[in-house]
Amino acid sequence: MKQTFAGVVVSNKMQKTVVVNVVFKKPHPIYKKLVKRDRKIKADTGSNSLKIGDRVRIVATRPISKDKHFRVVEVIKNGSA
Repeated sequence: MKQTFAGVVVSNKMQKTVVVNVVFKKPHPIYKKLVKRDRKIKADTGSNSLKIGDRVRIVATRPISKDKHFRVVEVIKNGSA
């Protein structure tokens, strides 16, 4: 099963690429409290239709370029921006 994440588009300045901010919760190694962590992932879109603030689902794929290893599967919710 491939890795899938849901996140918010934070940049769409590149051609056919968006930067998606994925937030997840991970337990602290010593104190075991859940701590929020985030990761910015470059994802392939195939078009320039996404806007900043859109909530999208991304899935892992073969390496497309040096930094791109994910592609956008669906738009969950359109953003206000």
